[in-house]
Amino acid sequence: MRFESEIELLSRAQEAEGMSFYEIDRTGRIDNEKAKGHLGQIIEESFFGYEVNSNAEADFAELGIELKVTPVKELKNGQLSAKERLVLNIIDFHKEALNSFEDSSFWRKNESLLLMFYKWLPDIPRGNYRILKSHLHRFSESDLQVIRNDWSIIVAKIKAGQAHLISEGDTAYLGACTKGANRKSIRTQPFSPEPAMQRAFSLKASYMTTLIRELITAEHLVPIAEPDELQQKSLGQLLSDRFKKYEGMAVEDIAKEADAPLNTKSKSFLPLFVSSLLGVKGTSLEDIEEFSKANIKFKTVRLEPDGKPKEHMSFHTINFQEWINEEWETSLLRTMFEETKYLLVVFGYQETLRENPDRNLYFKGVHLWNMPMEEIEGRLKDFWLEGRAILEEGVLLKKTNRGISNNLPGPQSNGLCHVRPRARNAGDRIILPDGQPITKQAFWIDREYIGEITKKLK
Repeated sequence: MRFESEIELLSRAQEAEGMSFYEIDRTGRIDNEKAKGHLGQIIEESFFGYEVNSNAEADFAELGIELKVTPVKELKNGQLSAKERLVLNIIDFHKEALNSFEDSSFWRKNESLLLMFYKWLPDIPRGNYRILKSHLHRFSESDLQVIRNDWSIIVAKIKAGQAHLISEGDTAYLGACTKGANRKSIRTQPFSPEPAMQRAFSLKASYMTTLIRELITAEHLVPIAEPDELQQKSLGQLLSDRFKKYEGMAVEDIAKEADAPLNTKSKSFLPLFVSSLLGVKGTSLEDIEEFSKANIKFKTVRLEPDGKPKEHMSFHTINFQEWINEEWETSLLRTMFEETKYLLVVFGYQETLRENPDRNLYFKGVHLWNMPMEEIEGRLKDFWLEGRAILEEGVLLKKTNRGISNNLPGPQSNGLCHVRPRARNAGDRIILPDGQPITKQAFWIDREYIGEITKKLK
């Protein structure tokens, strides 16, 4: 089936809205539950009437439009979310390093996307999944500037002989995700003898979720950057510049200048501080467009005069049953740090608490950080493997004067991270894989490591 115009193509795609894959399929592919990617192939063959292929050009070559069929899931709170990232085309490290953005395989293939969203539901035959929305997507000027920068970051690593160190956390909207997780998925790279995992360009799940929020549930997100700003600066540089005028100021003085009542002991302190200084006071941080698309999370860092925070930095509560059963490549810990950026909002004290119980808190700056891939595949992986080995052997619990100790990796055990309790009270417990009860534990980054990250703000 050949389409003469974009309008004709989109009109045809919109006819699928509300239809199930059982109703669309004419090939019998839907009965092969184990075959990945077949839902997209069903749309290609049965709905649009063209043969499945692996051509370098876009699917609807006459219009320069690529078809992507992608799942949407419903969260416990009723909100819709992308189920996964949108995988685009495989990256040829040797060829991509020779291209400009305009000549890149990413841009030639994905400049225009026909997105067909379907509702994913657990525990039902996938033939019952239904098409929710068809949308012809072209990147806004602001998005395109961020994506250009993301592409440049990926290619710069290839040119530096670091294709094996590419991480999705390096970039904001456009990722380079691993494609396959076995020896056959290893590729050579042009500027290093080090083998690298096969990767594909992808739009991050956070980017796709934001698109779903705008298209399907009509949520309004607030941008903080103009396209011309993003032409000159990366998102990280832009954020740093927005906060720069307040660096070195006491929080009380910032509150007066920004006209924002800031209570540093309140849970709402950080969101109010960030939104006020960005000029979008009253806006939830999740509703800031750039933060939502780039999956940027926020962490407060309060440095003591010695340049280190007093406390370690907490992350998610640990599900030990998942830890013992998952594989490293798809583990929650690896995925979290590879796919997430953190905006560290850094404050500092000039005096110790003993020197001055009423000491002032000063703003030092912001730092957009993601864990480097060499750290993820180094100390983080070692920690994960050590923890799983202990779980498989059985955790040793010992009664002490201070409570119950365990032999899970503790502070300073590896210089990066550790396990320690995070519970409202000692009775807040979970069950270990070996059946023993233990106070709820969380994953923490060592305070010394956080101090090293924030040194560059001095």
